[in-house]
Amino acid sequence: MSDEVKKGPEGVLVAESELSNIDGDVGKLIYRGYAIEDLSRDASYEEVLYLLWHGHLPDRDELADFEATMAEERSVDDGVIDVVSELAEQDEDPMAAFRTVVSMLSAYDPEESGYDAEDGDALLRKGRRITAKMPTVLAAFSRIRDGEEPIEPRTDLDHAENFLYMLNGEEPDEVLAETFDMALVLHADHGLNASTFSAMVTASTLADVHSAVTSAIGTLSGGLHGGANQNVMRMLKEVDAAEKDPVDWVIQALDEGRRVPGFGHRVYDVKDPRAKILGEKSGELGEAAGDTRWYEMSVAIEEYMAENKGIAPNVDFYSATTYYQMGIPLDLYTPIFAMSRVGGWVGHVVEYLDENRLIRPRARYTGPEDQTFTPLDER
Repeated sequence: MSDEVKKGPEGVLVAESELSNIDGDVGKLIYRGYAIEDLSRDASYEEVLYLLWHGHLPDRDELADFEATMAEERSVDDGVIDVVSELAEQDEDPMAAFRTVVSMLSAYDPEESGYDAEDGDALLRKGRRITAKMPTVLAAFSRIRDGEEPIEPRTDLDHAENFLYMLNGEEPDEVLAETFDMALVLHADHGLNASTFSAMVTASTLADVHSAVTSAIGTLSGGLHGGANQNVMRMLKEVDAAEKDPVDWVIQALDEGRRVPGFGHRVYDVKDPRAKILGEKSGELGEAAGDTRWYEMSVAIEEYMAENKGIAPNVDFYSATTYYQMGIPLDLYTPIFAMSRVGGWVGHVVEYLDENRLIRPRARYTGPEDQTFTPLDER
């Protein structure tokens, strides 16, 4: 066995999973054997949640029951909204606020906190409630900081529609609702990424699922994991404001040592399949609005980076313009990522705990040996 230490380990097998698989050589992503292209086109986010959590696509009755249960669990206690209001008024970062409030939800959960080895379904019930309430919390935070009253969730709208309704105060049209639902499906799971692994490490100690999801949100908040789509949109707005050709702008930025966000991935060696899907949707939204400049800039930058740097875009590159054209504030992009990825976090936690073993890696000690202790008065 090699003693080599590699920081930032990748490709290390630490678990087996049936939830999702990535073939980075050909740009393929599947959830439980189903191609992401088929799921994003034909399945709702609720169907994908059911698939991830229960192992099969639901039939019509199973889906109806699941949707109804999710809808009934969307409301949050007034005490939660009070904390959301305080965080919004303090202009807290949305991801930090999300982390705080999701942790707080455990105090209002109808079931006892902690891990219940005698009730295997308790984890899933709690995870389902967290998933149902996260959109309510995020929409309330956004509205309160904008000086508006939060909007109560509705039970007659699906998960995607209801979030956009609570965020904007009006029902989204069919195109926006379908686009947002597709984005949630695309972000629902992605193998053993950093935030998913963080959730599993926490859960492996038999901490409760609220703690696991809170750990995952904290991990996702880092700029090397979540947040790239915000930086992509900031870059495109900077290009637009400079009134320069996007390729010329990128060349100058690279010459100055700047990074172009939204490119490259630790797993994919080719174009992220999710970027292909969202790229098409971004173009459609631009055409529908009569303003394709964001999409055209993105395509120009993608082609230059591919031809001259040999690097392809990841999901963040086109989710940026997709969300922007939907009117979603930039700093909500990463919380929306979390709002979707919670499906994968919960699924992996449930799966891992089925045959749990405490995750406990080691570090090689490289410090001094055989030090002689000196009493305080002699130092």
